[in-house]
Amino acid sequence: MDQVEYDLIVLGAGPVGENVADRAVQGGLTVALVEHELVGGECSYWACMPSKALLRSAQAIRAAKQVDGAAQAVTGSLDVAAVLQRRNSFTHNWKDDSQADWVASAGITLVRGVGRLNGPKRVTVTASDGTETALTAKHAVAVATGTDAFIPDIEGLRAAQPWTSREATSAQEVPESLAIIGGGVVATEMATAYAGFGTRVTLISRGGLLSGMEPFAGEMVTAALREQGATVLLDTETRKVRRTDTGVEMELGDGSVIKASEVLAATGRAPRTGDIGLDTIGLKPGSWLKTDDTLQVEGHDWLYAVGDVNHRALLTHQGKYQARMVGDLVAARVSGAPVSTEAWGAHVATADHEAVPQVTFTEPEVASVGLTAEAANKAGYTTSVVDYELGNVAGASLYADGYTGKARMVVDKNRSVVLGVTFVGPDVSDLLHAATVAVAGQVPITRLWHAVPAYPTVSEIWLRLLETYRDQQS
Repeated sequence: MDQVEYDLIVLGAGPVGENVADRAVQGGLTVALVEHELVGGECSYWACMPSKALLRSAQAIRAAKQVDGAAQAVTGSLDVAAVLQRRNSFTHNWKDDSQADWVASAGITLVRGVGRLNGPKRVTVTASDGTETALTAKHAVAVATGTDAFIPDIEGLRAAQPWTSREATSAQEVPESLAIIGGGVVATEMATAYAGFGTRVTLISRGGLLSGMEPFAGEMVTAALREQGATVLLDTETRKVRRTDTGVEMELGDGSVIKASEVLAATGRAPRTGDIGLDTIGLKPGSWLKTDDTLQVEGHDWLYAVGDVNHRALLTHQGKYQARMVGDLVAARVSGAPVSTEAWGAHVATADHEAVPQVTFTEPEVASVGLTAEAANKAGYTTSVVDYELGNVAGASLYADGYTGKARMVVDKNRSVVLGVTFVGPDVSDLLHAATVAVAGQVPITRLWHAVPAYPTVSEIWLRLLETYRDQQS
């Protein structure tokens, strides 16, 4: 068994692990990056990139049909095979050569194999041929192993071999019908994508859709999915699942039966920590890794948990934010450089708490940042909630005929700053970063009046929200 020593060892070479390693190397450290699957991780091959590629083509057609003059030019139907091929190009046909080349060019050592902790600052990597390499970290280990799809305890579901997000985003053929169990982001995005392919989609949710967001977001997405031909069953229990010769059968709580070619389990995520040696350092295998705001695991001053695995904000961009901070922090601690861990400092993930942006790429899109009205009230803020119909903005009416959308701004009345913003409508993701700057920067309402939106763009929604807020206070 070979033994190699590095300043930092990173478990997991997804975008989070890559960013930790890159920032640490830029800070002068030696880094080993351990990965047993594809360099680039879940986001590159089975989540963010392929899922958006599956969604985009049908969305482009629908967008053209919403503008008179362009609508008459749309005479054909969606070429599903071409969509799948385009998706394949974004995943490089599930080959990671280019990402591995980048790792090498960045001065990071890539170690392929399954990495497991073997005590403090020690990692054993088992390659595909069984060869073991013992790595030692001089200073720190960062766990960035991410999550797997969670399969709920529904009778027969595991035996039925359901699709997870991986199968849904990598399928090379489109099923005639697809049942989706779940009501969150993966469930609604994949329902949108497959409905666009012409698949007969049935979405089964125990509650409403997108329940962690403003209520109108889930309501508008539900209506849109039904308009696209999907069957959406809300407040519905899936009691039993059975694989048959022709597909799957699902028994619902009321005794009715749904039949489909495939079933997708989209009910959340579970930490990928069951086989990384947590027991060798006194932690429970399969558990989320709880951290402080520097992403240091409680009770282990040499161990960091970054990205989904810490359960703070299960979003790629938020994980990369954490990763940049951790890479810089470890390098600073090693070199003796100043460390800034006060709120909003350089070495602390303050944005994880109340300034997290997120886009759900359904149709309509849902873009949000910060706290919902309900979450703000639960957190003890005194709030004012401002709603405005996006379709009443001049730029929106130019963007699409019959543009339908809604915006909500949640304001902390005591400080007169924005706590949260939600947009629902076509392509509202392009509005989100301005809202993120307002929330993260805690920009006073009085100053936001001086951020003048260009006319006629959909961004004029900011002026309308501010005007409505002013009228509410008078």
